[in-house]
Amino acid sequence: METVTFKVSGMSCQGCVGSVERVLKAQEGVATAIVSLDAAQATVEFDPDRVSLPVLQAAVRGAGFETD
Repeated sequence: METVTFKVSGMSCQGCVGSVERVLKAQEGVATAIVSLDAAQATVEFDPDRVSLPVLQAAVRGAGFETD
C-alpha cells in the first residue's frame, strides 16, 4: 500500500468533501480516503498495482474539483 497527499481546490463545504471522498473510495485499489476542507487536501491510501495517482486526481477533477 502507498499513501499520498495532494491538494484539492474548489471545495466550499462538507458536501464537497463527501463528494471527493466518494469518488476516491470508488476507485479500485483505494483502501482509505480522507479529505480535509480546511487543509484543501486529500490523503489516500491505495494499492499502486491497481490504481495510480494520476487516475485518482482525474477522478477528483471529473467530480468538478481541481488538483495539483
